[in-house]
Amino acid sequence: MTALEERYVMQTYKRAPVEFVLGEGVTLYDRDGEAYLDFLAGISVCNAGHCHPHVVEAVRQQATRLFHASNLFYTEAGVRLAERLAESFQPGARAFLCNSGAEANEAAIKLARKHRRGGEIVVLEEAFHGRTMGALSATPQRAKQEPFEPLVPGFVAVPRNDPEALTTAVGEHTAAVMIEPVQGECGVWPISEEMLRAAREACDRSGALLVFDEIQCGMGRTGTLWAFELAGVRPDVFTVAKALASGLPIGACVAGGEAAEVLSAGDHGTTFGAGPLVATAALATLDVLDDDALHARVRVLGDRMRAGLERLRGDGRLADVRARGLMIGVDLPPERAGDAPRIVSDALDARIVLNATGPETVRFLPPLIVSEEHVDRVLEFMDGVL
Repeated sequence: MTALEERYVMQTYKRAPVEFVLGEGVTLYDRDGEAYLDFLAGISVCNAGHCHPHVVEAVRQQATRLFHASNLFYTEAGVRLAERLAESFQPGARAFLCNSGAEANEAAIKLARKHRRGGEIVVLEEAFHGRTMGALSATPQRAKQEPFEPLVPGFVAVPRNDPEALTTAVGEHTAAVMIEPVQGECGVWPISEEMLRAAREACDRSGALLVFDEIQCGMGRTGTLWAFELAGVRPDVFTVAKALASGLPIGACVAGGEAAEVLSAGDHGTTFGAGPLVATAALATLDVLDDDALHARVRVLGDRMRAGLERLRGDGRLADVRARGLMIGVDLPPERAGDAPRIVSDALDARIVLNATGPETVRFLPPLIVSEEHVDRVLEFMDGVL
């Protein structure tokens, strides 16, 4: 497998030395039958766990009927999914269904630009909104942007927790402010309520749209279905992908108010978006994840894990702990600088799947169906490895 991958696959990923062949709940199995506790969930994709029976059965039934017909015709699952997403947001909302988080953010960028007939989009430093050209231009990280310049113009970056700088940057020529309520790819950085409120107020004053990217932090990850419910700040537009269909490719841009009416026939499109198979998987996934009892459990288990990691910070073995629900990042102290990839490798040897977002940061994104025992096993590993 390694030889085939090296020969035929463009080398855009550095893969860990394991091949997974089966997933059940919170467990992944390699080709030798070894079981791994998954605390990455496909990068916040398998929030309902691997191969949830309800999702599998829904996909199985749909796969015997229809895979694809195109958006030139009606198919029920896509319309029902748009209804469910819109109703979870606000009355009068509408959804555009697509295939990925980057594509959802592209739709939001186009919507904002048409709404303002041009204009700048204000984003936060260290944000990650995707790798297509518009989404990449909204991702102010030089290492990711520089090889692909020239970028799409019209993006302005401000510090992630500087309300005054954000307020100053937003004016009559601003089309939108685009924010991840919890920044994920840079190591789990929750954006303060003060910053989110400043963005809302600035958009209200200027007529710009407030866009929340909930691609990683949505779908129950923070302990509510959408992260904006925790913040008490409602955007005009939000995007979702990753966990929406339990691993099948999907994305959605959901808009309310006047933003819901901006795009019209011919403005935007996608071949596979709203396809019946993937939309059916998304509806079944929402059956599992749109559950107040599950959200309460996410908050309890997130608090349990955060408390355990805070104890390690208290004795100096961690430098920082950041968390919203079961979306958690930790930084190593200066004397352990560069050790995060080794910790992730040691975890894999211990049959635990973790992720390093940088040389000093470890990220935890377990399926939302984990138990106290699973959390305690990972805390015990971290205690030992540190």
